[in-house]
Amino acid sequence: MKKKEAIKTTTLNAQVAISKMTETGTDHIQVLPDNPRAGLVEPFRGLGYGQLLSTGMFEFTRHRIIRSLAERLLRLPHSSISRGKDGTLRFTFIIKQSDAQNFCRWLKTETSQAVRFFSTITNNQ
Repeated sequence: MKKKEAIKTTTLNAQVAISKMTETGTDHIQVLPDNPRAGLVEPFRGLGYGQLLSTGMFEFTRHRIIRSLAERLLRLPHSSISRGKDGTLRFTFIIKQSDAQNFCRWLKTETSQAVRFFSTITNNQ
């Protein structure tokens, strides 16, 4: 059974200052509480969506980054084979655009190595 997460809400009276950084194209948002206290809100890092509502409230919805928990089984010069957390096998091939003329040769050699590797792991199961 999955454990339920407790929702923690902190309410503060504050001003919101938004600065636009023209050089970097980013926005810097500061929440300036009327009665600041250390540790009122835990610091976090993450991507999200923030908006200043017409009521003057600032709302931020954090998007959690789900990282792949794949286990790398074989590393080749331009490709790799990994097993995902869900048990799927992945064959990933990555080349630079400047090396595209060698793609056919690399695909042939590394795919044959990958096929040999797949046959060994499927025979062992």
